[in-house]
Amino acid sequence: MANGDVRVDPEPLKEFTREVFSRLGVPPEDAATEAEVLLWANLRGVDSHGVLRIRNYMGSLESGMMNATPNIKVENETPATVLIEADRALGPVVTTAAMRMVVRKASEVGIGWGLIRNTTHQGAMGYYSLMAAKEGMGGIAIVCSPPNMAPFGARTAGLHNSPISIAVPGKDLGPLILDMATSVAAGGKVQLAVDKGVPIPVGWALDKDGNSTTDPNKYATLLPFGGPKGSGLSLMFECLSSLMVGNPLLQPTLEGKEDAPRGVQNSVIAAIDIATFTNVEEYKEHVDGVIEELKSLPKADGVDEIFVPGEPEDRVYQDRVKNGIPLPEGTIENLRYVANRLEVDLSFLN
Repeated sequence: MANGDVRVDPEPLKEFTREVFSRLGVPPEDAATEAEVLLWANLRGVDSHGVLRIRNYMGSLESGMMNATPNIKVENETPATVLIEADRALGPVVTTAAMRMVVRKASEVGIGWGLIRNTTHQGAMGYYSLMAAKEGMGGIAIVCSPPNMAPFGARTAGLHNSPISIAVPGKDLGPLILDMATSVAAGGKVQLAVDKGVPIPVGWALDKDGNSTTDPNKYATLLPFGGPKGSGLSLMFECLSSLMVGNPLLQPTLEGKEDAPRGVQNSVIAAIDIATFTNVEEYKEHVDGVIEELKSLPKADGVDEIFVPGEPEDRVYQDRVKNGIPLPEGTIENLRYVANRLEVDLSFLN
């Protein structure tokens, strides 16, 4: 925990978050879903996708960029697939519903593949892939938005740092949860650096002139991880999501079209029924077995422990459930601003 951070009890923070969205016109059940997903991120140490986002979300709801009461509808459906028009819904609201749909399809036909068009920020994508893993399935969640990341070799944004999450169940040591952006660091981590008042590492971002910067306040463009690897994955995710739903997000922006989409996302949500291919309990035992073997490998110099995907976040979760969520002063100031604007009680921070 950084110096100056304040530990906050998760439950009143979740209730505050729920009340904020209710005051902004979000139906009670949807406001509770939004609060659940944001606090889940904070509890796991993914603070870049937690309550740090509330002030921005408030602005998006008030401007109409986010739709508090969307007309979410299924536009096309087969036994294994579904296309959902989100009507700029809050991301967690439509994405949790979509994952439940594809899990049901997977239980019936072995796989469920969903595409969501015109959602808004979905938060930490690991939440949704984990929903499938909790049902004994493999889960995948991918998202694309307008450009915010430079393609490999470029100095300005041309791709989105499209995150992907994959989760599978384990027996005692799982689930395994990979949740990563195709950029070196997520944009929310840059905002977290602003809130903390600290610089960002070299190689995370470029400024408006296309030069490398360590000042999070001068960030304009993210950089892809692994150079052409992150860049290539991002491009293919756009092809599997936005282009598949007839809602391209990269090309219109790059062409400078006045009606280019802003503030929206397209998403892939999938579930695979492991029982279609093998015994689920044996599968979970194998997951545990490979985790144990990986962690027992000889360690590199300076390494105390080998971690598997999701393990560091699981440990942070155990600490924060018990000891509270650390919030930097910048995030707290933003929450105070929201509380004052909407007249929501924030006395638990005092």
